[in-house]
Amino acid sequence: MPLVSAPLRLDRRAPIGRELYGMLRQQILTGGLRPGESIPEASLAERAGVSRTPVREVLRRLADEGFVTIIPQVGTYVAPIRLAAVYDSQFIRETLECRTIRLATENLAEADAALLRENLAAQRASLAAGEADAFFAQDDALHACLVRIAGRPAIWEVIQGVKSQLDRVRYLSLQSGDWPPVLVEEHATLVEHVLAGDADGAEAAMRAHLRTVFATIERLSQVNADFFEKPAP
Repeated sequence: MPLVSAPLRLDRRAPIGRELYGMLRQQILTGGLRPGESIPEASLAERAGVSRTPVREVLRRLADEGFVTIIPQVGTYVAPIRLAAVYDSQFIRETLECRTIRLATENLAEADAALLRENLAAQRASLAAGEADAFFAQDDALHACLVRIAGRPAIWEVIQGVKSQLDRVRYLSLQSGDWPPVLVEEHATLVEHVLAGDADGAEAAMRAHLRTVFATIERLSQVNADFFEKPAP
């Protein structure tokens, strides 16, 4: 939900900076805070019941990750999605995940196969219930599971560290009713190849799946142009 004037509901048992960072990041990620929207430092500190120092640190961290733009003496604003960062993160994911899915196919155990099937079932259930947040989490969980099965769990941490702008595109795509079912079927194809021990097919399916971001951007840029960074003149 967008920022309002009411006090923030933060878990006071956790570090306030971490809670505030997580809340703002999630709102930007999911589109609750739109590009160009102001995030007033003083108001945020007042609503969180803290000094400006932790708020300033949170905003700097978000700026480093490309989520906000800080203009000295003017203010802090939600940054648009940077397409260059989206393409870079897609390239990294494709390079790493096409390799790891081959390893996952070779290393698959029966317990792993059961987890992959359960994940697909959960995706379909979330889709049927219209639960976008749950579906998004299960999408990530499937990819993380494949990386773990490959025996390279640290690779997922690398991927997580570079895909924030890509995740904003992914969340936007979930607003299109016909797109999530396509993703589920692509996930099902990935899993089918892995279960069949078909490393070549699994790699090809992963490559095609990760490259759907290009078609997604083309679609979204027509209906959500304000979310994307304007090209330089």
